[in-house]
Amino acid sequence: MDWKLFLTAFGTIFLAELGDKTQLATLLYASKSPRPMMIFVASALALVLSSALAVTLGFALGKVIPANVVSKIAGGGFIVIGVLLVFGKF
Repeated sequence: MDWKLFLTAFGTIFLAELGDKTQLATLLYASKSPRPMMIFVASALALVLSSALAVTLGFALGKVIPANVVSKIAGGGFIVIGVLLVFGKF
C-alpha cells in the first residue's frame, strides 16, 4: 500500500470536508433525528458514492487529458464557484 498517497488523499479530503455545507447539513439532520445512526450511515454512503464518482471521472479524464490540465480546470472551477458564492448566485 502506498501510505504517502493514502495519507495525502485522506488528510486533504478530511480537512476540506470539515465545516463544509455537507457536514453542517449532516449535523442539522442528526440534531433533529431520533435515529442518529441512520443519519451517519446515509451521510457516509453519500460521501462514499460521491467519492467513487469523482475517482472514476478523474481516472477517466486522466487517460485523455494531462493531469496538469485537469488540475487547472478544477482550480478554475473552484474560482468560479467562489465568485458565484460571494455574489450570492450559487
